[in-house]
Amino acid sequence: MDTTSAPLPGGTWTLGDLTVTRFGYGAMQLAGPGVMGPPADRDGALAVLRAAADLGVTHIDTAGAYGPRITNRLIREALHPYPEPLHIVTKVGAERDRQGGWPPARRPEDVRRAVHENLDDLGLDVLDVVNLRLGDAQGPRPGSLAEPFEALVDLQRQGLIRHLGVSNATAEQVAEARAIAPIVCVQNMYNLAHRRDDELIDDLADEGIAYVPFFPLGGFTPLQSAALSAVAARRGATPMSVALAWLLRRSPNILLIPGTSSVAHLRENAAGAGLALSDEELAELDGIGR
Repeated sequence: MDTTSAPLPGGTWTLGDLTVTRFGYGAMQLAGPGVMGPPADRDGALAVLRAAADLGVTHIDTAGAYGPRITNRLIREALHPYPEPLHIVTKVGAERDRQGGWPPARRPEDVRRAVHENLDDLGLDVLDVVNLRLGDAQGPRPGSLAEPFEALVDLQRQGLIRHLGVSNATAEQVAEARAIAPIVCVQNMYNLAHRRDDELIDDLADEGIAYVPFFPLGGFTPLQSAALSAVAARRGATPMSVALAWLLRRSPNILLIPGTSSVAHLRENAAGAGLALSDEELAELDGIGR
């Protein structure tokens, strides 16, 4: 690993006993189109993962459903044996169908199979963090998570998982999970324009639990906002850079996992997230999602 890189923006956060950089990397886009199949540029995908490690990223987010099983195998090929500071966070609770859908897979046997597949594909004996993915492609859905989450707790007791989290969850499901076992993170849809979890973020920060926004830039395309574009233009920055910088300022428990299949874009995101926004700019941006 290249240890001469400048410090990543945002500093670090602790997931249980694991210290990770608040600027991380989401590996979803390394699979093929529609997050299905292998990447068109395999060498490029491996290069992005190695560049993330060289930048000092110690938090990589993935899932066995990406590909499926493609992204985890790329991570292993690029980075195994993993440098000691690097921590990989994965998800279970969804599969892929031939139409590119994300059907739920939350029976206890599904959860157990997915954990063992993640271990095999990543080349690990224990997974650092496993998130239980809930809801569907349209967002969180109400309902108890007890059965699949208790299956994860059992695997944790067996020593196969260090820490647990939930993804695509309602505030009620977060509370239910915490009543069953400690969690270290919540991974939900959130960005400048999608602020449904504002109260949840603040509550989690008070409890020392990380919040990890996925699709932090508004999906696979940049956020469309006149206010965001205006701030970016004044600062000579991209809208993506401003949106990432805002997330880091929003709360100290927010961890970023922007994804890309380009080394240049990875470095641009890392640099952009360090943009120092003024109080006036923050107030202007805060108005987007209100």
